[in-house]
Amino acid sequence: MLSDLLRFAGRILFLTEDPAQILRQLAGEDLEPGDTGPLRDQISTDEITPAFICYHFDEKLGDFPYLGLKCGEAFPVKEGSVRAGGFVISVAGKRRGKGSSREASPYAEICAGIRLVIADSFERIYRQNAQNLGLLTSTDFGLIPRIRRGEAIPLAEFTAGLDSVTAEIVRRGGLFPYNAARLKGEVVPPLPAHAPRPMTYAEKLLARHAVVDATAGQVGLPAVKPGDGLFVQAHWRFSHEYVTPMAARFLEQALGAEAVLRDPEHILAFRDHLTFLHRSMNAEHRNLGLLTVAERLKPAQEAFCAKHGIRLHGELPDGSGSEGICHAIMAERHACPGQVVVGTDSHTPHAGALGCLAFGVGTTDIACAWVTGDVRVTVPPTLRVRLEGRMRAGVSAKDLVLHLLAQPLIREGGAIGHVIEYQGEGLRDLDTDERATLTNMAAEIGGFTGLIAPDGETVRFVKERRGVEILLEPWMQGDVDAEYAHTLEVDCGALGPMLARPGDPGNGVALADLGEAVPIHIAYLGSCTGGKREDLRRAFEVVQPAMDEGRRIPDGVQFFVQCGSEDVRRHAAEQGWIAAFEAVGAVVLGSSCGACINAGPGVSTRPDQVTISAINRNFPGRSGPGQVWLASPATVAASALAGRIVGA
Repeated sequence: MLSDLLRFAGRILFLTEDPAQILRQLAGEDLEPGDTGPLRDQISTDEITPAFICYHFDEKLGDFPYLGLKCGEAFPVKEGSVRAGGFVISVAGKRRGKGSSREASPYAEICAGIRLVIADSFERIYRQNAQNLGLLTSTDFGLIPRIRRGEAIPLAEFTAGLDSVTAEIVRRGGLFPYNAARLKGEVVPPLPAHAPRPMTYAEKLLARHAVVDATAGQVGLPAVKPGDGLFVQAHWRFSHEYVTPMAARFLEQALGAEAVLRDPEHILAFRDHLTFLHRSMNAEHRNLGLLTVAERLKPAQEAFCAKHGIRLHGELPDGSGSEGICHAIMAERHACPGQVVVGTDSHTPHAGALGCLAFGVGTTDIACAWVTGDVRVTVPPTLRVRLEGRMRAGVSAKDLVLHLLAQPLIREGGAIGHVIEYQGEGLRDLDTDERATLTNMAAEIGGFTGLIAPDGETVRFVKERRGVEILLEPWMQGDVDAEYAHTLEVDCGALGPMLARPGDPGNGVALADLGEAVPIHIAYLGSCTGGKREDLRRAFEVVQPAMDEGRRIPDGVQFFVQCGSEDVRRHAAEQGWIAAFEAVGAVVLGSSCGACINAGPGVSTRPDQVTISAINRNFPGRSGPGQVWLASPATVAASALAGRIVGA
């Protein structure tokens, strides 16, 4: 248990927009809050711990926090500088920790000596990961002068406003100490007691899976509402190779090498992120030995899976790729309506397109869930997105979500931690592949998850992909009079193709309003939001006329196509799509995450290179040092053929 009074003996690091201010602090100068200038907003986990840093999964991470922090055009933080600076508090602006669910980010901060992070607002997964690890968080900037005066801060100030479960996790110093006490019966999570009430579909899912008695296996409550703290039983728990070794290490440190996993047949592992790393790692990183570091992850994951009897969707025997991206395979083979799915990736909501509650969790969450079978949740509010009218021909789900990301409510963080539930007539024009783009990119919106109530399209998809019939139950939809925190209405008929300018998925601009010629060097069609059947079909419709006319991509442009799974690749080959892409000069890669995580062909190699990409996020350094524009698969294909950003 933490002390009731906390003292913070050390320095405060202000993460500012001005790189000179960062450098002054790293050189030993302490700044006053009024002298810092604007703080950096929307610092992503890609900036806190760039992907190549996450090849480490131990205390070595403490040498690297903020290595990817971009201030202006500079990257002022260098290896070891935060740890050497004696900082115990880190301060930033709005939406701290957006993007990936990687727990390596707060863990790196802890290993560097940081005990408290302060920001105007936090992304949901980052803050939960911090709480799970014992890293304190606060939005109270008034703490800074008090700490500077040497004042002891009551622990209660860091638990105020939290649900009872989360508050107790903070008091005990993290999720592992809390769950250890829970398994011994020393702490019993209090259950909410509500009379039946109208509920959203997400609330119904949480109520049905709420753990009432973990020992007896009893689940189900009559009602829940936003703000309730719960443990919910998860039908599927999965991790990929970036996270499995760290989670296994945390598990062994906390519970010993002989910890027994609960229902291992419902635990999955994936080798999908780093399959092609050896084909893209730059010379600088190779010279630092990072390829060797990264190559430790594969055998560590394989050994853990073998020890515990966990199914591993791994690399293909011939080395040409992987079975597929975790999100793609979860939707194509595993997730079903009415289930709870948790995974160690912020894009786990992909499977929400099938009417299951799928959400990303961190390393500590998944390690604990392996043993308990459940995860802790604070019941989130729901943002309803009503899709009014019908989609125009040539407009896709990616265009729709890039439009949403540019809306002030979302851009300013108004959807942080919300369920993003899509409803309305516009869904009729979107098959499950397209719907998965909407739910997947709840991560970029800052949401807890994305969700669509199952319907006839869901039944069709499961029958097509798995050859099985599923039955939908009457409860699998929200109540008519359920309460929503906000409602956004989208006139689907007014939408055209969209782009996101480099730096952030929220930098949306209508393609028709671009107003400038943007030559490209790389076009990348792939990832979990760009490598599905429907994504490739739409891109093929753009490429087919060029193939028929004998046209090819221009000199100086590289066009990469990468399927989200081998199931998709086989289908695309049967349909003739792969042959068409190759006929116009595209390089077709085996299935993997690849360039989306800066780990495969399709990444830029120079800052002056311009990429147009179907991936879901374009934070600085996400897919190489160049400038990444986000677009729909059709726009990516058209731009590849034109050598500049154009519409289909």
